Amino acid sequence: MTLTIDIWATLKFLAAAILVAATVFVVVMIVSRIRSFFASRKFEVSDREAMKRRWQEIQDMALATGEVSHKLAVMEADKLLDQALKTLAMPGMTLGERLKFAAYKYPQLREVWWAHKVRNQLAHEASFHLERSMAIRAVKTYKIALKRLGAI
Repeated sequence: MTLTIDIWATLKFLAAAILVAATVFVVVMIVSRIRSFFASRKFEVSDREAMKRRWQEIQDMALATGEVSHKLAVMEADKLLDQALKTLAMPGMTLGERLKFAAYKYPQLREVWWAHKVRNQLAHEASFHLERSMAIRAVKTYKIALKRLGAI
């Protein structure tokens, strides 16, 4: 009985196995780092208390009479959400970019896009008229998002 070993084929198989193992190791390490990065980001008690106080002011503005108060409430709620996402170290230059990134971890944040679009209309369209009901709906949407993030 004769045993023949193809050394070249054996070396190729070993190289492929090592490459697959190294690739799996790198992917697992990257995923682990990403998870630990986001898991460790939480609000400090003082940050949360300050955001809660600011949120109460925003709610008071939303419930006040007058379109200016309603517009201001939406604009300030948008700023507070942006501050919360920055605190959680969400990358991006704008709130829109941070929202896109955050929506992967918090899919419920996709609902905030409507309110953010209302805010953009307020900021960029001088003739935009904001109804009280629309302002209250936008502020509630921001509230849900902020609660989901643990900011308030």
